[in-house]
Amino acid sequence: MIDWSRVDGVVLDCDGLLADTEPCWFRAEDSIFAEYGRRYGRAEQAELIGTEYRAAAARIAAMLGHPGHAERIADTLLSRVADEIRRGAHPMPGAVALARACAARLPVAVASNSPRPLVELTLAAIGLADLPVVTAADVPRPKPAPDVYAAACARLGVAPGRAVAFEDSPTGARAARAAGMYVVAVPSLPDQEFDADTRVPSLTDPVITDWLALIHSA
Repeated sequence: MIDWSRVDGVVLDCDGLLADTEPCWFRAEDSIFAEYGRRYGRAEQAELIGTEYRAAAARIAAMLGHPGHAERIADTLLSRVADEIRRGAHPMPGAVALARACAARLPVAVASNSPRPLVELTLAAIGLADLPVVTAADVPRPKPAPDVYAAACARLGVAPGRAVAFEDSPTGARAARAAGMYVVAVPSLPDQEFDADTRVPSLTDPVITDWLALIHSA
């Protein structure tokens, strides 16, 4: 369980947590599989969700039996996800309210495995462009390594042990846990296991709204 009274900072994932962009990634990945005449389903989604795009492309290339195509697939994936986001990225339920309520009382940052241009495009689309961002490109290793979350905490001036991460993927949750943070899991896909202190179905869950009321009454 999280001792919410000890939380001095908040770090939020982007895709699937703040913004409903996981379907953008799923559609882009599906289109690549289709070009190779292969089926893309729940197992592939679960394997790739939350993975840094170059690592995802390498996994896709291996799944398709063409490991030498990883770089080409990475470029295609990035381009198609960006096109999907431009067509319309929407905030997840409760996401903007959470970010704004936290930022009114605590330092808040976004930590993402996605490339900075995609993160900035997404945050602008959902009205959160002013939040500070740390991406996998800013650190030596992407999630599930702790680097992105450790760097986000350092940027906020908050010890990881007194910060909470909100994540929709097991990959991101492992990264936050490895950094020494509290972890709230808000799964994008059902039936995935998380190393988390708290698991909620959405950011509108009473666990979250009650905590927001607590920090605003302090």
